Amino acid sequence: FIFNRPPKEHKVVAEYSEEYLPGKVVLGDERLFSEYTVLINNKRVGIITNQTGINTEGELTYRKLAEYRKTELAAIFVPEHGLDGFAPAGAYVESYDHPEYKIPVYSLYSKTRKPTYAMLKDIDILLFDIQDIGSRAYTYISTLNYAMQAAAEYQIPIAVLDRPNPLGDRVEGFVLEEGLESFVGVDTLPLSHGMTVGELAQFFNREIGADLIVIPMKHYFRDMIYQETGLPWMMTSPNIPDLDSAFCYMATGMGEGTGVYQEEKFKWIGAKNLQDSSDLIYLLNRAPLPGVVFKPEKYEGVEGVRLEIIDYYAFNPCLTGIYLLSYMKMLTDFPIPLQGDTLFERIWGTEKMGNMLNSYKDPEEIRNTYQDDLTRFLEIRDPYLIYQKKPSEAY
Repeated sequence: FIFNRPPKEHKVVAEYSEEYLPGKVVLGDERLFSEYTVLINNKRVGIITNQTGINTEGELTYRKLAEYRKTELAAIFVPEHGLDGFAPAGAYVESYDHPEYKIPVYSLYSKTRKPTYAMLKDIDILLFDIQDIGSRAYTYISTLNYAMQAAAEYQIPIAVLDRPNPLGDRVEGFVLEEGLESFVGVDTLPLSHGMTVGELAQFFNREIGADLIVIPMKHYFRDMIYQETGLPWMMTSPNIPDLDSAFCYMATGMGEGTGVYQEEKFKWIGAKNLQDSSDLIYLLNRAPLPGVVFKPEKYEGVEGVRLEIIDYYAFNPCLTGIYLLSYMKMLTDFPIPLQGDTLFERIWGTEKMGNMLNSYKDPEEIRNTYQDDLTRFLEIRDPYLIYQKKPSEAY
């Protein structure tokens, strides 16, 4: 696999092992320092990262760059939640000077979400090293997209240090419709896109044309879930401290503005006008939703259900979210914000979801409406994929 549009001064060929070695995945950031130092030697480097930019030993990539004698770490760029990941969702993140390294830490979740010329003028190459969770609505991939736009505009190469998609190759949900692009929907992706950040970067680049380099992982297959990789999990944001929260994100967190909301780090969902969760439990536990069971539970006196994942391979978070909202609409008739360009519509990427909920459509009928769009998306996506599926003997 050849890097997409490598810098003109050198050509780098990325190789990744197709040998299936569970628990032996080698990350892109580790390969940067072991095989591809040519990208950063004698360069002024900027890196977009946060607390998830770690290697197998838990060492932060930006700190390794600061200690690497053949390069100059010139700037750090941070997404939503900041460098340490503790800023609340949606909270303004300030820029500042790093107290130890005396370099700027530029916020890309402040008055600007796209690197400016002033931020990039002293940088020879920009790196991206952040763990994503596999959802179009999670803003780290939007930060990647905006950074690629800036890199193309100011003619700076950008290298993505690839990391796993925790959900594997799970593709589900409405494909974002034209006119509903936002920071929770930056490109025509389904809600669950099934790509790594490196693959996403290549997909984004079909429109952007940045000088893009992807350092892929070794021993990684696209249908792996995170538990197979052997990699440590680092909290990606305050409400995603563990893998169960990452898996449940699209199941319980997509009811913005409806009165249906999540708690317990996306592991619980309920609504104040849900009178009794027993009917909801009855419907859910008889639905064709493999890999998950639902248990009645009140949270601060509010009726709801807790999700318990029993098979991470079979669990389909986005489809589960559709079933939850459809059944809860039938039972509670919650309001749906459809005034035009609402956060609910931007998260789902379409007006169809809200309209169908208002018409009390069955969840499978909702699902059927986007199958043709998913088929087209998979065809468009295919040239930008890096990783194959596991060999048959691995199953």
